[in-house]
Amino acid sequence: MNIQIFGTKKCFDSKKAERYFKERGIKYQFIDMKEKGMSHGEFNNVKQAVGGTEALIDSSCKDKDLLALINYLSDEDKEEKILENPKLIRTPVVRNGKKATIGYCPEVWKDWERNS
Repeated sequence: MNIQIFGTKKCFDSKKAERYFKERGIKYQFIDMKEKGMSHGEFNNVKQAVGGTEALIDSSCKDKDLLALINYLSDEDKEEKILENPKLIRTPVVRNGKKATIGYCPEVWKDWERNS
């Protein structure tokens, strides 16, 4: 397994995801979305794995103006805006190759362990 956790240090679910993999002795890479964010390739892989851009958007994001703007942009512009503003992405995003989850999803991660 090649686990990447995209999250923030203050996100409770990101901490729980880290703890999940740490407790099972599974190596992972933590990427702080406030410092680095996602590359275009990572974003596209995650987007395909979770069923589209809408699934990635955090509707409880504090920046309500930015959330409202996102709804009026074309798909291409929407993706650019999300990549520029990683705070719009729900965390944690946990990636295992071509598979990905959004939020705390231990039941899915268990399947990854069994099938690895």
